[in-house]
Amino acid sequence: MSSKTPLLDTVASPADTRGLSIAELKQLAAEVRAETIDAVSVTGGHLGAGLGVVELTVALHHVFETPKDIVIWDVGHQAYPHKILTGRRDRIKTLRQGGGLSGFTKRAESEYDPFGAAHAATSISAALGFCAARDAKGEDNSVIAVIGDGSLGAGMAYEAMNAATDTTKRLIVILNDNDMSIAPPVGGMSAYLANLVSGGAYRSVRKLGKTVVEKLPLPTPVREAARKAEEYARGMVTGGTFFEELGFYYIGPIDGHDMDALVSVLKNAKAFGDKPVLVHCVTQKGKGYAPAEGADDKLHAVAKFDVVTGQQQKAAGGPPSYTKVFAQELVRQAEKDDKIVAITAAMPSGTGLDIFQKAFPSRTFDVGIAEQHAVTFAAGLAADGMKPFTAIYSTFLQRGYDQVVHDVAIQGLPVRFAMDRAGLVGADGPTHAGSFDIGFMGALPGMVLMAAADEVELARMVATAAEIDDRPSAFRYPRGEGLGLEMPATIDPLEIGKGRIVREGTSVAIVSFGTRLSESLKAADLLAARGLSATVCDARFAKPLDIDLLLRLAREHEAIVTVEEGSMGGFGGFVLQALAEHGAFDRGLKIRTLCLPDVFQDQDKPDVMYAQAGLDAEGILRGSLSALGMDNVSAAGAGRRA
Repeated sequence: MSSKTPLLDTVASPADTRGLSIAELKQLAAEVRAETIDAVSVTGGHLGAGLGVVELTVALHHVFETPKDIVIWDVGHQAYPHKILTGRRDRIKTLRQGGGLSGFTKRAESEYDPFGAAHAATSISAALGFCAARDAKGEDNSVIAVIGDGSLGAGMAYEAMNAATDTTKRLIVILNDNDMSIAPPVGGMSAYLANLVSGGAYRSVRKLGKTVVEKLPLPTPVREAARKAEEYARGMVTGGTFFEELGFYYIGPIDGHDMDALVSVLKNAKAFGDKPVLVHCVTQKGKGYAPAEGADDKLHAVAKFDVVTGQQQKAAGGPPSYTKVFAQELVRQAEKDDKIVAITAAMPSGTGLDIFQKAFPSRTFDVGIAEQHAVTFAAGLAADGMKPFTAIYSTFLQRGYDQVVHDVAIQGLPVRFAMDRAGLVGADGPTHAGSFDIGFMGALPGMVLMAAADEVELARMVATAAEIDDRPSAFRYPRGEGLGLEMPATIDPLEIGKGRIVREGTSVAIVSFGTRLSESLKAADLLAARGLSATVCDARFAKPLDIDLLLRLAREHEAIVTVEEGSMGGFGGFVLQALAEHGAFDRGLKIRTLCLPDVFQDQDKPDVMYAQAGLDAEGILRGSLSALGMDNVSAAGAGRRA
């Protein structure tokens, strides 16, 4: 049986592409696209972005001497074709699986991944670092940053571009302009790029200038006039060449799927040495796969799917996701209170705010990939009497932490932070895990910090946050479905700083913060099978802590075990501090704080990851027995510290 990818079968590394003709490069791109579609149909993952850069990927590795020449992919979710060409084709169907390839670029995975990336707008800054290091070492390699227009809306990209001419004169930035990020693009830069591409006057004048220069035997003065006409087109029609004002030589726009143009332009860009170059490539997200081209989001992120039809596998019908529960309750609260507004940073569907937007379009704000701006924007809304809910993934909120501290917490402004994807996130791995928000939000004076044990509790926390008008608040909830609990007709807010006892016992008290409550109850059952009685408590609040409840548990139990889906220094640390301040340990109280391990856990199925962390029922059992000092029970893997 003949191979469907005969040319790709001969490519073991990028070096094998450098002797290929343009026609062969086009064939290789077609085969890489087919391989990408086939792989993602099996693994799920990011599809549309990778399909849009297939030709660009092939051209980059053909023109540049990678890995000596540095190619940095912004975000990294479009790097599947890159992985196929850089010696990882045999493992491409392990993408995003335990022990398999990362869904993003990763330094430990390949020498062709010089810089790991999974968050937006980091590529140009990193590239400048590589340029400065190259120059300091007296080397001569090229450094290329590939950034999408969605990422170009983030402030960090402009900070880096502003410093580019001061840091180096030998840098190539490739703007992958696909008119999309995840959601439709927002903001002035997106409009600017759209006008740039569609401007007929620009294309006509520039084409005329090039034709005159290239085709006719003109004397030098006329050639100079033609050059100036081309520059005039680039300068006046495209808005004063914003990029050139930053010190870049602007080339484009060019068709990012035209192999002839790509190879020619990249070779020219490689020859530049006196200033940074920006190559503007216009691409189509989902290119070459009809179901992706026809989808609103260009099949940005997909489950496993049928290659022929594009039909994605649907999960068995189950409870609504935590994200949907949050959004639906926020809509209900907003129906009662016209001061409630919602803010997202380019993730309306990911955070559920697309649901809110349909109900209240004028009260929904998508600020693009700009978490810092999102937070301070919310602070401004709160300062003038509105009730902003800022829905940001836990891992992305890290990007706006200075603003949380300075613009929200210090001023005591009632901004409400809905922290989605808290805890481990499975296939997306450590870059997207919400591991640290308990610690960094709980460290702030005046912050109210909640974690939902189930979907009903989450709805109550949304209602609670809506009522908090004198200080900032945050509530966290995980990726995935709820427990299937029936939602009450009336959602009552919680009493601030008060937890609840779910099960009474005598030997050990298990205090859960978040959705590990169900596993804590299972652990209590396992303890009961051993003749041990456990109290199980849902803390609800990490700040303010329910001190009265904690002190009661300390008096009535031999040991306390805290359980959380966060890093060391979080809820368990707050409990330790509070108990120490109240002298609870003077009476011989024993304690274990179970949390995420002090490592970045690689991607896997969530239940596997939680078992590895010792946060499943068996792990909580081990932690409880260790706290009680039971013989022949190892604390290894059960908890982090005593």
